[in-house]
Amino acid sequence: MSASPKPPAFDPADPLGLDDLLDPEDLAVRDTVRSWAADRVLPYVADWYEKGELPGIRELARELGSIGALGMSLTGYGCAGASSVQYGLACLELEAADSGIRSLVSVQGSLAMYAIHRYGSEEQKNEWLPRMASGEVIGCFGLTEPDHGSDPAGMRTFAKRDGDDWVLSGRKMWITNGSVAGVAVVWARTEDGIRGFVVPTGLPGFSAPEIKHKWSLRASVTSELVLDDVRLPADAVLPGVTGLRGPLGCLSHARYGIVWGSMGAARSSFEAALDYARTREQFGRPIGGFQLTQAKLADMAVELHKGILLAHHLGRRMDAGRLRPEQISFGKLNNVREAIEICRTARTILGANGISLEYPVMRHATNLESVLTYEGTVEMHQLVLGKALTGLDAFR
Repeated sequence: MSASPKPPAFDPADPLGLDDLLDPEDLAVRDTVRSWAADRVLPYVADWYEKGELPGIRELARELGSIGALGMSLTGYGCAGASSVQYGLACLELEAADSGIRSLVSVQGSLAMYAIHRYGSEEQKNEWLPRMASGEVIGCFGLTEPDHGSDPAGMRTFAKRDGDDWVLSGRKMWITNGSVAGVAVVWARTEDGIRGFVVPTGLPGFSAPEIKHKWSLRASVTSELVLDDVRLPADAVLPGVTGLRGPLGCLSHARYGIVWGSMGAARSSFEAALDYARTREQFGRPIGGFQLTQAKLADMAVELHKGILLAHHLGRRMDAGRLRPEQISFGKLNNVREAIEICRTARTILGANGISLEYPVMRHATNLESVLTYEGTVEMHQLVLGKALTGLDAFR
């Protein structure tokens, strides 16, 4: 009988050996995005966060386009055509730097570009997607309104016919990229139901005042969209969809990126806590040598890598065309919730240093408070799963 092969050494950075699930192209995508974030975000993001700004966003967008990170899982029109797993790995690495950077990429690719790619005309795709994929044009996605977040069916933004044109009026709120966008995908009520419109932001009547005084996603551009009788040509409407299934389909694609991205924020916080526990001494030895600290680190590692495994599983299902919206809700609900808990536990290991921007933990924790509620609150995803499990609709 031949001897069993010797298992590889235990790797604290990959305790389950999840890298074995990735092929060389997956690893190349991950390493490219990780290297870019290490060079272009990590040295500066604490200052951006403290000042509540994202300077040079247009340059960052062009750089992200040059590495294929914008609309990367879309095909054609200058998009990379990457797998869903590769897109997820990119989201993880971007959010390990900062949730605001991942949000920039998610809104560009999974919301604005995805809407045009999935529901747009060939003319709309050719006009916008190549420039958005390169980062030349930044996009935003207008769905949420001041009085309608979890219930988009109640939106008040309205588009009416005026001859061959459309006239669009209303307000959208909490719009990532809004004030720097060159194009907005805006969802509005019409006499025929909810429709999506491709809106160049330079048109008369369109404005996007930036939202200030945020304590979360501070290294991110967040705006209101104001639409005062914005006149659009007939071909501005997305022809491929009518009704809420249009914006909800886009949100499913974006939520998938959050399943991965939240684990990036969790990983960054866990790594900071692990490094700190190895070097910080109290009572004559590193605090990582105490049982209670080791228990915290063990629990954090278990939830972190379970979450990454869950994200990988959902990614493979998406690549196979077998991923359901309820499964995406499963992933977002679990992973964001666990990511916040990992950040909070990491903060306790760092003690008072945990609230300093010299470490990433509190920045990630406050960012995740937004990620927890945008693109579907905890309660909404619980109800999605509750309906799927019981067959009973508790939304109304």
